[in-house]
Amino acid sequence: MKSYRKELWVNTNKRREYINITPDVNKCLVESGIKEGFVLVNAMHITASVFINDDEPGLHHDFEIWLEKLAPEKPHNQYKHNGYEDNGDAHLKRQVMGREVLVAITDGKLDFGTWEQIFYGEYDGMRKKRVLVKIIGE
Repeated sequence: MKSYRKELWVNTNKRREYINITPDVNKCLVESGIKEGFVLVNAMHITASVFINDDEPGLHHDFEIWLEKLAPEKPHNQYKHNGYEDNGDAHLKRQVMGREVLVAITDGKLDFGTWEQIFYGEYDGMRKKRVLVKIIGE
């Protein structure tokens, strides 16, 4: 059994953003040489998420509207967490969207369903953050 680990770095231009990281994960898979196994991809920050869904801009807009209804950014004083940083909403948005994904690897490829892609979701951005890619298999 082989193991591969790599950190991807993300720096968004906006506070909230969705980035398709599937090409980056595919590059990691090629580098690993693993043909059968699993890949774990997880956000290494508590105000970011990794999730699987469709790469469709209308859907990403819908995520933004839905999450803002669930955990609006403002007013900042609605969150007891806010003090040093005004990012209480980002912690809640991450909780809803998830920390990580696990994808099967079959014949050297990510074993996705139709339209599935891996996304990094940022909810308190405009600074460097990490995503861990861990691949285990043969």
